Amino acid sequence: MSEPETVTEPATTPEEAGPPSVAARLAVYQRAGGIITPLLTATLAFLIGGLVVVATTGKSPFSTYKAIFEGAGLNWFFQVGSYSIRLPFSTHHVWFPWNTAFASTAGFNLQQTLILAAPLILTGLAVAFAFRCGLFNIGGNGQYTVGAVFATQFGVWFVGLPKPVHILLALGVAALAGAAWAGIAGILKATVGAHEVITTIMLNWIALWVASWLIGIGGPLQQNNPGQESVPESSTIANSAHLPVFWGSPVLQGLHIGIFIAIGALVVYWLVLNRTTLGFEVRAVGYNPEAARYSGISVAKNYFLAMAISGAFAGIAGGIDLLGWEFKLDITDVQSTQLGFIGIAVALLGRNKPIGIFLAAILFGALLTGTSTRNLDPTIFQPELAGNLSRIIQGLVVLFVGADVLILYLWNARRRLRRGQPEAVASQ
Repeated sequence: MSEPETVTEPATTPEEAGPPSVAARLAVYQRAGGIITPLLTATLAFLIGGLVVVATTGKSPFSTYKAIFEGAGLNWFFQVGSYSIRLPFSTHHVWFPWNTAFASTAGFNLQQTLILAAPLILTGLAVAFAFRCGLFNIGGNGQYTVGAVFATQFGVWFVGLPKPVHILLALGVAALAGAAWAGIAGILKATVGAHEVITTIMLNWIALWVASWLIGIGGPLQQNNPGQESVPESSTIANSAHLPVFWGSPVLQGLHIGIFIAIGALVVYWLVLNRTTLGFEVRAVGYNPEAARYSGISVAKNYFLAMAISGAFAGIAGGIDLLGWEFKLDITDVQSTQLGFIGIAVALLGRNKPIGIFLAAILFGALLTGTSTRNLDPTIFQPELAGNLSRIIQGLVVLFVGADVLILYLWNARRRLRRGQPEAVASQ
């Protein structure tokens, strides 16, 4: 008997295959280093924010965004300064005033932007690290508050310590406090399966009201200055616990070394996730907890560690704000801070990548500074409305950051429906 002939289908050439589908192109964009989606997200958010400006005030969105840009101090890079360079293919010089003694309003505004960006980097890391383990930590605000309370009290105590030791002690305690607070949610997730979103929301409120009681009128941590019994605030921390200021005046809230601490935390985040056994286990649990369990990885342990490390980042954020420029905690700070929640948008826009988190923190720090009543020119845009514009842009970023996933889902659903239609007709 002769062997049956094998029929081989002719290979399809790229020309015959046709252009790639929308889903295939989006998949390529997703693999392109996570650059396309954040850029589109930010662009869409600012475009819709501009439409809101036109619809509500009749003002030009371009002049509004220019005013916010200048209010955030980002025009500092284009001020006449110490050095100038000529850009390629251009006849104009761009000046970069790298001399930190360069005094200008733009320089001062940029200092405020970077002061805000430092805790946003850390609260963004608090969300990102947990997310890499498959957890959604939205308790950054409570962890930030707990870290601030402990940093404040340890900054008040130990007055005789040398400055570096006092700073390290206060920041270390803030990190441990934040880790312990987030670790509660990690333990509940690991032992009884309590969802971390619910537990971290509850812990946020507990931290807020416990801190309000501690420094409130008659609270155990309220300052005891004569004649100040009705002021709900803590005592002022010792000078030895102040973070050194390297740009600007310490009296006028210059830029402190907290920005370098935040950048160092970005490096630690990358090293832990990509160069340690702990990071491998955390990512494995985040990809597939059941597969990780079958391979011998303790899922419960990594849930706890991921939440604790996330809380440590947020606790340090509270610590550097108290040691860097606030120097004491009052009840208004406790009840009005939103940095932990903005950290969620920072992590989402930054795609949980160190460089993305850094750039997203700068963006949101610039929005907060540029729309403040102190920095925004009221003749261009009302500062009272600008704060709402900032919140609109933050919300749109969170909304659009998952747009690529939504488009892929809808596209695949449409293809499934089209495939199912002939089958339905044939069965009738």
